[in-house]
Amino acid sequence: VQLQASGGGLVQAGGSLRLSCAASERTFSRYDMGWFRQAPGKEREFVGRITWSGSSLIFADSVKGRFTISRDNAKNTVYLQMNSLKPEDTAVYYCAAKAGGRTYDVWGQGTQVTVSS
Repeated sequence: VQLQASGGGLVQAGGSLRLSCAASERTFSRYDMGWFRQAPGKEREFVGRITWSGSSLIFADSVKGRFTISRDNAKNTVYLQMNSLKPEDTAVYYCAAKAGGRTYDVWGQGTQVTVSS
């Protein structure tokens, strides 16, 4: 499976963006999906995860209450809705799939999100 992330851009603090991650195969519907981000000079960090069925979500404390994840298995797409954005949310955002089991082993190419103050 291949993943294509999109939807990044420049937004003012307090604004919203929705990122999309489209998968190339229908097997996407069986995978837990995660979102990660990497800011300049920092390590990649976990943002959130949605299970294959969409029944369970978890988020990093830094985004809890502001970000949410959803998926449309019919469209092979997972979404990251980001509200109340802050300058510290500026990063390249990646989607990833647990295609093989326990680890995130398939990654998208990343999409840049820049939040201006």
